[in-house]
Order: sequence, then C-alpha cells, then structure tokens
Amino acid sequence: MNPVTLNRLIETALEEDLGWGDLSTESVLPTDEVRGRASITSRVDGVIAGGDIAGACFRYLDPNAIYTPLVPDGERCQTGARVATVEGSARALLSGERVALNFLARLSGIATATRRMVDAVGDLDVKIIDTRKTTPGLRAIEKYAVRMGGGFNHRFDLSSAVLLKENHLRAAGGITSALHAVHARVGHAVLVQVEVVDLAGVREALEAGADALLLDNMPPEGMREAIDFVRGRIPLEASGGISEETLLAAADTGVDLISMGSLTHSVRALDMSMILEAICR
Repeated sequence: MNPVTLNRLIETALEEDLGWGDLSTESVLPTDEVRGRASITSRVDGVIAGGDIAGACFRYLDPNAIYTPLVPDGERCQTGARVATVEGSARALLSGERVALNFLARLSGIATATRRMVDAVGDLDVKIIDTRKTTPGLRAIEKYAVRMGGGFNHRFDLSSAVLLKENHLRAAGGITSALHAVHARVGHAVLVQVEVVDLAGVREALEAGADALLLDNMPPEGMREAIDFVRGRIPLEASGGISEETLLAAADTGVDLISMGSLTHSVRALDMSMILEAICR
C-alpha cells in the first residue's frame, strides 16, 4: 500500500476511534510533554503481520514515536512473546493503542490462518491463494497479510483480470459466447479465467480459449478428471467451500491453486495486548 493510501486508512480509523477527543487520556495527561514506553505482547501462538501499520498509527499521533518490531512480519511468535515496543508521547501511545492493535491483531490472524493452511498441504505442489472476500477498505493490507503467511494473492480487483463466473456465463448465454465477447473486448495480456462445474464445462472452456479454469465446488474425483483432460495446458484452481478439513483432499488431486475465502472473511484475530512500562515526566 502506498504511503498516501496508508495514511488515509489510518486517519479514517483514528478519526472513528477518537471522535472529538480521547476523554480518558486527555484527562490524566493534559499535555504531550509526558513520554512513555510500551510493549506489545501476543497472548497466543501465531504469525505476525502488520507491524509497519501499527507503527504508523502511533507516528500519525506523534511523528517522533519509535516502533521497534521484535518479531518481524512473516515470523512466528509464541504465547507471551513481546512482539514490539513503542516509545513516544504517552498520550499518543494511549490514544493510538486500540487502532494499532486492531490492525496488528487482524492482520496477524490472517497470516496465522494462512500459514496453517500452507503447512497443511506440506510439500505438495499447490499454492494457497486468497479471494476478494475482504473487509471493505482493507483489501490491500489483508492480502499483504496472506503473503506474510506464505500464501499468494488472487486478483486484487475487478480490473486485474477477467474471471467469468456463473452469472457472467448466464448473462452471456454460455461459456463459448462469453469467451468470444471477452476476447473481442480485452487485450491479449489480460488473463481470462472461467468458472466451470463439470467436465463438459472444462472441455468447452479449454476449446474456446480460456487461460485458466476455476473448478467450482467440484468433488476430488471431478478435479482429477479435469486434470487428466487438461494435461497441464492451463492452470487449474480449486475453489468453493474448501475448508481446513477438506483442504488436503483437494490438494492431493494435483490442482495448481486452491483459493480460500476464509483466509480473510472469517478469520480470528490474534489476541494482542499493550502495556505501558515506563513514564518520563
């Protein structure tokens, strides 16, 4: 995320939390002269992501704040581990605490869930990828968290690639007519992926010039039939309701990619806390 966009995101989050003033902090610390140091701790095992964003929250309130990551993004932490320290205006530390922890906890939760899925498939030659089922406004940083967990990103937005799903195919009158319309509209450098539900769809999409196929809610035996038919000519992505329990069965089929909306749409945030350790008046 570029700095302008990141600052706008942080500004919006802080504005939401601060309202017209932090009554608690401003009551006990009426000036910015008091300096403080705090540590951020993870209460559970996980993978860290979002350290730079948490630090930027504090620096937005105090440009001289110093955020020091002790566990870098993409690295595992253990229960009770100090993952970062932050020094600066005590008012900035207290007022920015919740927003910084919200970003850090959610992104670390995404990274942790992604790493668990990546570890589950082991050495199988398959990539775990995300979807566009992200929190509105947070897509760029949530997809960053997926990468920190060892996963990969699907398209970032609707302009990144063509993905013809069920409703597009219905609107166009079928796979072949939809692909003909797309090829007449977009340049050769744009990836065109088609969602298919059975072997007949696989055959039609391949013959009509699809660059990749999304195997939607196919059982493992259906995926294997598709793989045997395509024979590596284009990438195959398994998608649709794949959970931690069904992940390995899908990966064992030999698909190239497995997309999981759960990485971002229903992830559990990592439990984090911040404790003020020192005050300098």
